[in-house]
Amino acid sequence: MIEADTGVEVTTLMWSSFAVLVTAMLALDLGVLNRKAHVPSLREAALVSLFYVALAFGFNGWVWYELGATSGLDFMTGYLLEKALSVDNLFVFLVLFRSLGVPPQHQHRVLFWGILGALVTRGVFIWLGAALVERFDWIFYVFGAVLVFTGIKLMVTAEVEPHPERNAIVRLLTRLMPITAGYRGAAFVVLENGRRFGTPLLVALVAAEATDIVFAVDSIPAIFGITSDPFIVYTSNIFAILGLRALYFLLAGIIERFHYLKTGLALVLLYIGAKMVVGEAFDLHVPTLWSLLVLLVLVGGSVVLSLLRPVPPAEP
Repeated sequence: MIEADTGVEVTTLMWSSFAVLVTAMLALDLGVLNRKAHVPSLREAALVSLFYVALAFGFNGWVWYELGATSGLDFMTGYLLEKALSVDNLFVFLVLFRSLGVPPQHQHRVLFWGILGALVTRGVFIWLGAALVERFDWIFYVFGAVLVFTGIKLMVTAEVEPHPERNAIVRLLTRLMPITAGYRGAAFVVLENGRRFGTPLLVALVAAEATDIVFAVDSIPAIFGITSDPFIVYTSNIFAILGLRALYFLLAGIIERFHYLKTGLALVLLYIGAKMVVGEAFDLHVPTLWSLLVLLVLVGGSVVLSLLRPVPPAEP
């Protein structure tokens, strides 16, 4: 058993119940909602997104009831933080798919298997982070420094388009396996003339997984700035990831309008990073409720400001 920050025991049954719930959601997503390759309508994407948000809030209520108000508030803050960071990540996926020419009807397949991979990589990252936090107090300085550096980089660096061909993992893939010149439907790997080929869809999947690992380097330290309870850290992360695919199709057409979102997220990372460093140095504890309010004001404010001050259309 693992004890939450409140001292309430997180039992094996709780972990098992969460695993069953996630498995059921993945089976529903792949076997029912997306049995056929298609581009979800705006209405479908909105309904599925709302379903996953409602599921997260329902789980939050269960956490609140079972583990107490502190864990409940930690989960909500962590979930909203990871969801906000994931929205910015969606823009990178959008540009990535455009650069690789991934057909819209097959993007959901890449996102599904990408999310499945993220469940594993996030679990590994969180396990390592929890082990480091438990053994080394100074790790909070490292996590805080990473977040401050990332926040500054977000504020001063112009938007850079991803270049999958420059990614070391993608280059390794193309060396190990020949890639077909064009897409082969929804297949990642095909057998042609007695040889096994990867398809550009496999390249897109590998690039998306590699990109998510980079995102995890930022998001995992951020959630540890809210709580060090592995159960809350992992479950809030996973719930934010589960609805990512539907959210992608919901925001694909309008996400570029949120041009101030990057600044808002940068300020959030700067706040959490500074909170971790100052808190560890001076033994100060900032209530999670304050962090939640800061998150809502900065992210919500950046979205509202983006809508009030849209980017002027480019001159022809």
